[in-house]
Amino acid sequence: ARPAAPSPEARLELRGDKPAASIRVDVDRLDEIAALAGDVLVEGERAIRRSRDLNALFARWGRLSDRVIALAERLRDARTARLVEQIEGDVHLLRSDTFRFARAQTEAASSSQAQFGMLAERIGEARLIPLSGVLAGFPLAARDMAREQGKEVECVVRGGETGVDKAILLSLNDPLVHLVRNCVDHGLETPAERVEAGKPRAGKIVISARVDGDLLAVTVEDDGRGISPQKVRASALRKGIIGEQQAASLSARNALDLIFMAGFSTREQAGETSGRGVGLDVVRKRVTALGGSVTVESEVGKRTRFTLRMPQSLSLMKVLLVRIDEDVYGIPAVDVDSVGRLDPKEATEVAGIRAVRYRGRLMPVVALGPLLSLNGGPRSKRPLVAYVDHGSEGAAVVVDGLHGEREVAVKAPGAFLKGMRFVTGAAALEDGRVALLLSTPDIVAAARRLASPALARGRDRRRLRVLLVDDSAIAREAEAALLRSLGHEVDEAVDGEDGWRKLQTGSYQLLVTDVQMPVLDGIDLTRRVKATPRFVKLPIVIMSSLSAPEERRRGVDAGADAYIVKGELEAESLAATLERLCGVGA
Repeated sequence: ARPAAPSPEARLELRGDKPAASIRVDVDRLDEIAALAGDVLVEGERAIRRSRDLNALFARWGRLSDRVIALAERLRDARTARLVEQIEGDVHLLRSDTFRFARAQTEAASSSQAQFGMLAERIGEARLIPLSGVLAGFPLAARDMAREQGKEVECVVRGGETGVDKAILLSLNDPLVHLVRNCVDHGLETPAERVEAGKPRAGKIVISARVDGDLLAVTVEDDGRGISPQKVRASALRKGIIGEQQAASLSARNALDLIFMAGFSTREQAGETSGRGVGLDVVRKRVTALGGSVTVESEVGKRTRFTLRMPQSLSLMKVLLVRIDEDVYGIPAVDVDSVGRLDPKEATEVAGIRAVRYRGRLMPVVALGPLLSLNGGPRSKRPLVAYVDHGSEGAAVVVDGLHGEREVAVKAPGAFLKGMRFVTGAAALEDGRVALLLSTPDIVAAARRLASPALARGRDRRRLRVLLVDDSAIAREAEAALLRSLGHEVDEAVDGEDGWRKLQTGSYQLLVTDVQMPVLDGIDLTRRVKATPRFVKLPIVIMSSLSAPEERRRGVDAGADAYIVKGELEAESLAATLERLCGVGA
């Protein structure tokens, strides 16, 4: 008789395979385990701290034992020789045992902490769900949307295996739907338009996800008509979202950022601005609420790319611990570019705005103590500062002290903290203190608001062409930003001679100059300009850090029409000065 066919289980055993084992675990139960793992991680830090304290005690005991042995040696004589030897032997043995115990305790604490960290990391990974669960349906949905509008589209999903916290996954679906709908409805052209532009008939949308350090980065890109900064600016101006002066001062990048404003979210506006804006304010609000950011890049006629960055997990977070007075606060480490001391020579202050040049760009300086209404700011002349980035914006955050980077278990803010400005959660520290975790988007937004010069109010002002002369790059950039915020066109010169050359070749209605400059200073430049018949009626404003009365007299004697001290400068007063000199309010 033929032998019976082996069962499926037997066949697995013959091949050496093992059936995959899995069980369903309630997400709430997993959250409880993750919270416990976070608490265990804190206990591990406390064990490390106790180990350090113990080593310090043993070091004190070592110094005391040296004195005991020295004293015993001094008392040694014929009668006490044996007793002294016993004391020395006991002390040496005790010191040896103490050293071995301290080393074993330190090693055990370090080993336990490493295991606790691995435990918390593994549980955090267990909470992650592949993004494919959300992304898988987008290719078909995009084709259906396109078919309704007579368009053709190929939607490609990449990185669907990337894991993300379930809480983030649920909040990510709506923003992605908004972005893909924008791509299909307004970003992509019709087949006829695409063929005429030399593109394939079918548009392409690429949704990709990847892990960037501790952040999840999701991009949605299309090869459609792109976004025109000029059309965005014009549309926002027509709808009253911005004023004429602000529109004139906006860079192309900042103009694109207008599409995320709530007032920009109608189909009519979308059609006027290459079809962008439908629901994009919702996208930014959702992602920002998760501690993330949204940025947009575009090439007119070629492509548009939205990038969403957010934490991969909400339960564990690496933070930079900073001190304000004696309290500790945490800033997400992924948002911190670097830390250091703020050198007064690298900072400038114009119109009450303090800024610092950092890696080629101007960053507003914001003191965390006053921002949180805790104190008046650091007293040090070179205070500690954390340079933070969020999306395309950044800030130099001044603090009282730094406590290094730490991985912490995030606790949701309780009733007492809920609704508190800038606070997103809390974390227990090994010394028993609780660190409040701060929102980088809120801090950067506050710094940006503080750094935005007050726009001149009242009647529309005529736009002037201004020549700005200042040898300090950071001061020149801040002054130019202030003048542009008032709606004026600004050309820049790096010193007096450079300013004189540009003045002769250009057509300007106002000259603004610093005083202290190499080669040709502001006073001599003013004299030279006023001595030239062609420029005798050109208004000149000296903008200097020198405030002494005799310096003001030197400026007036040289022919300057106004003298403004940089530290006392305000947008409104500058606007009033320009109105008086140039009649820009007429």
